[in-house]
Amino acid sequence: MSTMIDDPRLVKTEGGGLIASLRRRLSLADLGQLPILFGLLVIWGIFQLQNENFLKPVNLVNLLLQIAAVGTLSVGIILVLLLGEIDLSIGYVSGLCAAIMAVLNVKSGLPGPVAVFLALLAGLAIGLIQGAWYSKLRIPSFIVTLAGFLIWQGALLQVLGSTGTVNLNDSFIVGLTFTFFPAVVGWVVGAVFVLLYAISAFWGRQQRLTAGLTASSLNAVIARVVVVALGALVAIAVMNADRGLPLAVVIFVGIIMIMDLITRRTLFGRHLFAVGGNAEAARRASISVDRIRIIVFGLCSMLAAAGGILGASRLLAVNQSSGSGDLLLNAIAAAVIGGTSLFGGRGSVW
Repeated sequence: MSTMIDDPRLVKTEGGGLIASLRRRLSLADLGQLPILFGLLVIWGIFQLQNENFLKPVNLVNLLLQIAAVGTLSVGIILVLLLGEIDLSIGYVSGLCAAIMAVLNVKSGLPGPVAVFLALLAGLAIGLIQGAWYSKLRIPSFIVTLAGFLIWQGALLQVLGSTGTVNLNDSFIVGLTFTFFPAVVGWVVGAVFVLLYAISAFWGRQQRLTAGLTASSLNAVIARVVVVALGALVAIAVMNADRGLPLAVVIFVGIIMIMDLITRRTLFGRHLFAVGGNAEAARRASISVDRIRIIVFGLCSMLAAAGGILGASRLLAVNQSSGSGDLLLNAIAAAVIGGTSLFGGRGSVW
C-alpha cells in the first residue's frame, strides 16, 4: 500500500465508471444526494396525484420564480455555513433591502437600476458590520445575527413608514421576474450552460490528475455531463412550453455558477474552506481569518438583498411582512438538505 501511494507514476482514478462508483457509495452507505432526489420524486408524485396541474409547465415555471428568490438567500447562507457559523438575520435583511429599493425608486424617484444597486450596497454594509462584530469583538455569530434579526426588522418598519406597503411599477425592477426569453434564446442559454459545465468537469478532473490526487474516471465524468445536459434540456423545454426562460432563473443560476467558481477555483475559496475546517490551523498558516469571516458575512447579506429584490419583483410590492415567515428557515434548510455541513469546511454551492 505504501508503494502504491508513494509511486508518482501511478494514475489515481476511480475506475469502473458511474455504476462502480454507485456501488462503492452503496457499500459505504455514502448515498450523497440520491435520497434527496428520491424524496423530491416522491413529493412530486404525491402533489401530482392531489392536483393534476402540479407538473404542468405554468406551475413549474412559477415554482422556479419562487425558488430563484429563496435560493439566492441560500447561496449566501452556504458561505456562512462553510465557516461553521450561522446568520439568522438574512430574512429581514432581504426585506429591509427590498424596502430600501422600493422607497428610493417610488418615493424618491431614483431610476430602478440605481435603486437596486444602492439596495445591494446596503446589504453588503449590513453584512460587513455584522461580520466585524463577530470577528473583532468575538461575539458568537448566533448572538450577533439574532440581534440583527430584531434590529433589521425594526429598520424595515421605519423605512416603509406609515404606508406599510410600497407597490412597484418600475419596468427594470418588475422585469427582473417578468422578463421571459424567446424559445431560441432559451435553447442557446441551455447549450452554453451545458458547455460550461462540461468544461468545468473535465478541467477539474485534469487538475486533480496533474496534482496526483484521486479523480473520477473519464466514463463517470462523461456520464455526469450527460445527465446534467439531459436535465438542462428538459428544463428548457418545460419553460419554453410556458412563457419561456425567465430572467430571474438566469440570474439565479448565474449567481450559483459565479459563487461556485469563487469557492472552488480561487485562493479566497481555499481560505474559506480552510477557516471553516480549522480556524486555528488556518491562522497558523498565515490566513487572515478575520478578513475571510467579514467578507463572507458581507457576501451573505448582499445575496440576501438580491434575494429580497427578486422576491419583491415577483410580488410587485414590499410590505411590513417582507422577509418574515418561513423564509429564513427555508433558506437554511435548502443549504443543509443540499449537503452543506453545519460544522463548516464541507459543502458546495451547487
